[in-house]
Amino acid sequence: MSEPVNVKILDREYTVGVEPSERDSLVAAAQLLDARMREVRGSNRMAAIDRVAVLTALNLAHELQQLRQAADQRDQALARTLGELNRKLDGLFDAPR
Repeated sequence: MSEPVNVKILDREYTVGVEPSERDSLVAAAQLLDARMREVRGSNRMAAIDRVAVLTALNLAHELQQLRQAADQRDQALARTLGELNRKLDGLFDAPR
């Protein structure tokens, strides 16, 4: 069952419904978002909040895309390595004794 959780982002409070098991993760995400939005806003306190939000979302989406690409590359390298090891093992078992 969802429960309300209050988070603060750029000095604005938001109430979000979340499962109790996901509460800590949501709070951590809100803290990350707040920190990133403050970085984007910098010292320009007059920056439009929607612009800061969009630029922050774009930065986070770009980082996520890079992480996904890196994970895909690791998965492909692992699959190649496992394929090579399986071929070597097959060669050992298929070899005449």
